Amino acid sequence: MMFNKMFNKINYLAKPFLQFTFLLITFLLISRLGLSLWQFDRIDSFNDLITLLFNGARIDLSSIGYLLILPALIHPWLMLSKRTAPVWLNVLKFIFFTIFLIVLFFELATPAFIIEYGFRPNRLFIEYLAYPDEVFKMLFNGHLLTIVIVFSLLILPSKLIWRLISKLVTNNQAKDQLRFPAAVMSFFIITFILFAFARGTVGHRPINPSLVYFTTDPLINSLTLNSIYSVAHAYKQFGDEKNAAKLYGKMADEDVIKIVQQQSGLGPDSFTSTKLPSLNKRLPVYKGKAKNLVIILEESLGAQFVSSLGGLPLTPELDKLNNEGWAFKNLYATGTRSVRGIEAVITGFTPTPARAVVKLGKSQQNFFTIASLLKANNYTTQFVYGGESHFDNMKSFFLGNGFTDIVDFDDIENPEFVASWGASDEDLFNQADKELSELHREGKPFFSFIFSSSNHDPFEIPEDKITPINYTDEQLAYYGEKELDRHKAIQYADYAVGKFIAKAKTQPYWQDTVFLIVADHDARATGSDLVPINNFHIPGVILNSGKDSFFDERIVSQIDLAPTLLSLMGVENISPMLGHDLNDQQASGRAMMQYADNFAYMQGNDVTILRPNKAALAFNYSAKANTLSPQAVNPQQEKIALAHVLWGCLAYENQWYQPNKLNYVDLQTKL
Repeated sequence: MMFNKMFNKINYLAKPFLQFTFLLITFLLISRLGLSLWQFDRIDSFNDLITLLFNGARIDLSSIGYLLILPALIHPWLMLSKRTAPVWLNVLKFIFFTIFLIVLFFELATPAFIIEYGFRPNRLFIEYLAYPDEVFKMLFNGHLLTIVIVFSLLILPSKLIWRLISKLVTNNQAKDQLRFPAAVMSFFIITFILFAFARGTVGHRPINPSLVYFTTDPLINSLTLNSIYSVAHAYKQFGDEKNAAKLYGKMADEDVIKIVQQQSGLGPDSFTSTKLPSLNKRLPVYKGKAKNLVIILEESLGAQFVSSLGGLPLTPELDKLNNEGWAFKNLYATGTRSVRGIEAVITGFTPTPARAVVKLGKSQQNFFTIASLLKANNYTTQFVYGGESHFDNMKSFFLGNGFTDIVDFDDIENPEFVASWGASDEDLFNQADKELSELHREGKPFFSFIFSSSNHDPFEIPEDKITPINYTDEQLAYYGEKELDRHKAIQYADYAVGKFIAKAKTQPYWQDTVFLIVADHDARATGSDLVPINNFHIPGVILNSGKDSFFDERIVSQIDLAPTLLSLMGVENISPMLGHDLNDQQASGRAMMQYADNFAYMQGNDVTILRPNKAALAFNYSAKANTLSPQAVNPQQEKIALAHVLWGCLAYENQWYQPNKLNYVDLQTKL
């Protein structure tokens, strides 16, 4: 009899948590099943669907454990008193209601995020919160319907959800006064259950994404998570982002250094410091008076949109320039974000699973950039952008690392067209021409970094500038309205840069200036491969290189561009960059790509992919067929891949990429 009373009291205390757990599990199962059916063509078999749902349930229980553990710890003690119990139950209703709405919001936002990025919400969801003005404009102007749908589905059922939760958390008291022993027993039972849920496994490590991932398709793997867990896990990784070894495995620091030095193609005598292992001296191929440099970073322009690279016929101006300069047939971005492209092109830094160095704390001052190198060589260094330069922390990073002048939206004279992301590309390039002309008149060598933005969602462009492609009805249906807007924006961006280069050729500054036009990344990186390599393929062309025009067939990484440009400019230098100087015909054949938590190292057609807490996989990549065919792992290439993904985190943490520690300016000026 006494046992039954004790059981009833414990059951009474635990019942709200058990019922709410069942409600959340049911909702998340329905959401995951709906997403799986939507992407059913990506699921190989019925067994894979069952595995996805089972692994997803484990993650859901873990999420619930974390979400409910704090109220569960308080609950039994506040229920001891008839005075506090009713008040606490009302608070518990509000807690459950808030948790459910947050979970609902993240699940409702998931389809749009998958369409844009190819997997569930992750760290990007968090990073964009720092720029509410820009993000709000983008969402309002380009995704208004999505916002209306999400918040309608969030608000309309809220009253029903409140009623349902009110029934789960009853205000009826137990017939007998709750006693201390029942509170103690329920405390330990509920805590133990939720702790077991949160941990998710009896292994030595708590459950994490790598334990439930079961396929090589990143989207299907992400579906095993729920979206609030995915975002929370990404947030937690911000604290661990310095240590790639936690994700991919360990290697002795001296082995990492030895491998990356060897793979740089530089001789042992080139490395000039034991304190900064990658610091190396390079001699330029051009021996005359040092030239100026202009880098034009084109927003979201993948090779898939460039006809001369096998893509759609959307960039006739760039196709023409490819035939006039040193064009790269097989150039690959290091990542899928603008800051990753800036990192590679401006600093030559290898990609890591962490955020790009543009946003990290230790790299905000004295971190190597080609601007700091050129500034030490008496160059004027400038960043020109049509939007707000504070976005993605660009302004802070640039001003702390060698750029002496920032020209952004407020400095553009009388822009004719202003979109969500700032002035149009034509306005940007008109201002850039004025800036370059003034720099030329001053007589000092200069470096100008120009970053476009018109080809950015929501794809707002001036009217009557371009003629849209005349697609067939079938093509129109295939691409859809949003993708067709992207195509128009690409056409406009191409038109604007072509117009700028045509004008620049008539200006006095043209003759002594090397120009690079390169994309920061492709428009979207999606697909069923662990790393969709075709979506890292980007255009790049060097104008005024001093060479006859040609298409370079070698595999090239974005990190190779800065060393190559400095060589073409005639700048003898000491830098920590590990990229190849492509003026050396023997330097070729490798690229590095970071895709979420996966890292790909491609050498020729052989690709090694490193995954968090899992064995490396190897593939043969066919660019023509766009396929990755599994093959046996090459142990040597696996070591090379691991060394390169570990290098960036080591170099950042140990400040090996900060030559100012060795009186860097003096080193440059003494050359």
